[in-house]
Amino acid sequence: TEMKLSGQEEFEVSRACENVPTGELDNDSGSGPRPDDPLDAASGKLGDPKDLLLFIQLNELLGWPQALEWRETGRWVLFEEKFEVGAGRWSAPHVPAVALSSLQKLRSLLAKGLVLLDCPAQSLLELVEQVTRVESLSPELRGQLKALLLQRPQHPIQTTGASPCWGSAQPREASRDEEAPLKEQRQNPLRQKLSPGTEAGAVLAGELGFLAHPLGVFVRLRDPVVLGPLTEVPLPSRFFCLLVGPPTLGRSYHEMGRAVAVLLSDPQFQGSARRASNLQDLLAALDAFLEEVTVLPPGRWDPTVRIPPPKCLPSQHKRLPAQLQEALFGGLVQDVRRKASWYPSDFSDALHPQCLSAVLYIYLATVTNAITFGGLLGEATDGAQGVLESFLGTAVAGAAFCLMAGQPLTILSSTGPVLVFERLLFSFSRDHGLDYLPFRLWVGLWVATFCLVLVATEASVLVRYFTRFTEEGFCALISLIFIYDAVGKMLTLTQAYPIQRPGSLAYGCLCQYPEPGGNESQWTSTKPKGEDDILSLVRKMLGDFSSVLAILLGCGLDAFLDLATPKLLVPREFKPTLPGRGWLVSPFGANPWWLSVAAALPALLLSILIFMDQQITGVILNRAEYRLRKGAGFHLDLFCVAALMLLTSALGLPWYVSATVISLAHMDSLQRESRAGVPGEPPSFLGIREQRLTGLVVFILTGLSIFLAPVLKFIPMPVLYGIFLSMGVAAISSIQFTKRVQLLLMPAKHQPDLLLLRHVPLSRVHLFTAIQLACLGLLWIIKSTPAAIIFPLMLLGLVGVRKALEWVFSPQELLWLDEPMPEKERSIPETGLEPDYSFNGSDSEDSELRYQPKAPEINISVN
Repeated sequence: TEMKLSGQEEFEVSRACENVPTGELDNDSGSGPRPDDPLDAASGKLGDPKDLLLFIQLNELLGWPQALEWRETGRWVLFEEKFEVGAGRWSAPHVPAVALSSLQKLRSLLAKGLVLLDCPAQSLLELVEQVTRVESLSPELRGQLKALLLQRPQHPIQTTGASPCWGSAQPREASRDEEAPLKEQRQNPLRQKLSPGTEAGAVLAGELGFLAHPLGVFVRLRDPVVLGPLTEVPLPSRFFCLLVGPPTLGRSYHEMGRAVAVLLSDPQFQGSARRASNLQDLLAALDAFLEEVTVLPPGRWDPTVRIPPPKCLPSQHKRLPAQLQEALFGGLVQDVRRKASWYPSDFSDALHPQCLSAVLYIYLATVTNAITFGGLLGEATDGAQGVLESFLGTAVAGAAFCLMAGQPLTILSSTGPVLVFERLLFSFSRDHGLDYLPFRLWVGLWVATFCLVLVATEASVLVRYFTRFTEEGFCALISLIFIYDAVGKMLTLTQAYPIQRPGSLAYGCLCQYPEPGGNESQWTSTKPKGEDDILSLVRKMLGDFSSVLAILLGCGLDAFLDLATPKLLVPREFKPTLPGRGWLVSPFGANPWWLSVAAALPALLLSILIFMDQQITGVILNRAEYRLRKGAGFHLDLFCVAALMLLTSALGLPWYVSATVISLAHMDSLQRESRAGVPGEPPSFLGIREQRLTGLVVFILTGLSIFLAPVLKFIPMPVLYGIFLSMGVAAISSIQFTKRVQLLLMPAKHQPDLLLLRHVPLSRVHLFTAIQLACLGLLWIIKSTPAAIIFPLMLLGLVGVRKALEWVFSPQELLWLDEPMPEKERSIPETGLEPDYSFNGSDSEDSELRYQPKAPEINISVN
C-alpha cells in the first residue's frame, strides 16, 4: 500500500517560489539552471537564509557481505530525486510516495532506539562516538560500526557539461584531519542553487550482517556543523539518522531511510523535530504526520509512476483545523510554544540601525494618533476620556502587546470604527440617563469574555475566509480614513493659519505628500551600486532614515522661518480627564444591576468588530509577500487583545485593536533588501526584520511623552498630519485594488503589463473593481451615519458578497482577481488554472505588485 504525502501537497508556494532573489540562487555566469538540471523545480528560490530549509541526503550501505560502501541514492529539498544508476543521472524532482508499513516500522524502531536531541558534537568523529554508545552493542561491534560510519561515502556529483562522477572513489576511513570538504564537494554546481543558510540532514540506511538486532538512531545537533564528506554539498548538518540491521527480505532499511527523509522534508514535521524536547515529542510529530497521509489502494495505481510537482501548492494552514480541534485553547497553546522558540531572537534581531529609524518614525505617528483620537474621544464623550487616557492606554496596551503577542510587528491603536462605537455607546448612555463609564466597563468585560470564547474554540481559523476581496476593502477604508482626516485637519489650519500670499504678512504651512519619485531616498529604488562601499553605506543609511530626516527637515524649517503654525500639545499632569473620578471605574455607579447583563448585547456587536478588525489586519500583515519567517499568532494575538480589553475597561482607558495603516508603515520601515547585485540591478526585497524591540520602545516613549512636553512642543502639527497622509497613501497604494482602479481611467495602450491582464479580460477586471468600489462606498456611508452601529455586520457582509461573486465570475477569473474560498479549492481543476510562476522570475515584478496573487489563497499559517 502506497500513500501520497500531504506534507508535499500542502507546502506553501511562497516558500518555493518567492523567498530568495534569483541572483542569490544562481550565481553561474550562464543563463541559469536548465529545466533538466537537478533540483531545478525544487531549489529555485528556496528561501531566506534563515528560513530553516533542509537539504536531505540518503546514503545507502551497499556491497554486503563483500566490500561495504556508502553510496548516495536519493536527495530531497522540497521533492525527491533518485539517482538512476543505469542512466548515470539524477531523476526529475517528484512527489515522494512511501509505503505505510515503512513509516510504521520506522516508528517502532525509533521508539526502541537512541534519540539524541541537542547533541553537542562538533565533528563527524565526535558524532560517531555519540551514536555508537549503545548498550546493546559489544565493544567489538561498536568498533566495527564506528569504522564503518567514518568511511567516506561516494557521491554522484554532476559536473558541468559531463556525466556524474563518483566522488571519493576509494572508500576509506576519514580521520579528524580529513574531515574538511572534498574538492568535488566545494565545486558541486548544486551548491550554487541552495540559498545561504540552508542546513543539511543526513540519513544512513542499510543491512549489516554482524548486527543481530535493528539499530535506529535519530540525532538533532545543538549547533549545525559540516560533517566532512558525509553529504555531497558541504552544508552544516542539523539532523543525522542511522537505520541499520541484519539482512531482511526486500529493501526495508532503504524504504525506512526514504521515510525519514520524507518526514524531514515536511515543513510541519521538521518544525516539530526542531522543537522536540524528548522522544515522545518526536513520536507525536510522526503520529500527526500519519494522521494526514492519503493511502492509495494496491492495484489501483502504478507505483513506478512518479508524480510530478504541481505548479502551485495550497498553503499549509488547511492542514491545521484537524490538529487544532483536540482541546480548548489548543491553538493558543501551540502559538505560545512556537513563539517561545523565537523569543530571544525577537530582541537580538533588533540590533540594527534601521530599527532606530523605524522607532523614531512610528513613535511620531503613534503620538500623533494618540493626540488625534484622544481629542476626538474627548469630544465624543464630553470629557469622560481624553488625551491623557489616550497616551496612557496606548503606552500600556501597546507595550504589553509587543511583549506577549504572536505578531509583535502589529501596532495597537484606537481606530476609527471603534471610535464610532464609543460615540454611539456614550450617546445611548446620555439619552437614557446612564452612568457611562460603569456601563462601558461591563461592555468591555463581555467583549473580553466573547473574545476568550473565540480563542478557546479556535475561531481564528475562520481567517481563511478573508480573501483578498475582504482585505482590500477593509484596508482601503482605513487608508481613506487616514487620508481624509489628514487632509481635513490641514485644510482647517488654513483658516486659523492662512497660507502666505503675495502682499500678505501672514504665515502658514501646508504639508504636501511627495509624489512617487519626488523623494528618491524613500520612494524609488536605490541606484545601481557602482561606487565604493562607503558611499553605498551612506546611501543605505539615508534611505533607512529618509522619513525621519524629512520630519526633522520640516521641524527645522518651521523653527528657522519662525512660522506661526500650531504645535504639538501633550498633557502636563498625570490625572484623569474627568474631574473627581479615580483611575479604577466603579462596577455599577448609578446604574441598575441588570444593566451588567444587558451590556452583553452591544458587546456582541463590538466583539464582531474587534474580531474582524484584529484578524483582517493580521491577515494583511502576515501575507506571504512579506516573507515573514517566524509565522503568525492569530490565537495569541486575540487572547492579548481580550486581556487588554479587561485592563483598559477597568481603568477607563480607550479600547485598542490592531491599527492597519500604522502597522503596515511599521513593517515597511523594517524592510530588508539585498546588498550584493550586478550593476543596473535594483536591490531585491528579502523580508522584514521581525522583532519586538521597535514596537516596545515606541510605546515606552509614548508613555514618557507626558514628561517630554518641553521638547515635543516644538514639533509643528502639519508635519505630523503629513505623516498620517503619507502612511494612508502608502497603504492604499500597496494593494492591487488601487492598481485596478487606475486601469478604469487608463487607455489600454498605456496600461501596465500586469499578470492578471494576461489571464482575465479587461471588462471582467473592471466589473470586479466596480463591485469593490460599491462595497467600499457603502461601508463609508454606513460609517458616517447613525447606522454605524451595524458596521461590524457590514464587515461580515463582505465575506458574503465575496461568496456571491462565485456566481458571477469563473474560478479561473477569481484565481487571478482574488483567491478561491476554502471549500471551493478542492473542486477547481488543477490543470490550467494555477498561475504559472517561474522559479527564475523577476523580483522587480514581485515588488511592483506586492499584493498580486502569488498563490490561489492566503499563504499564512493560523497556527
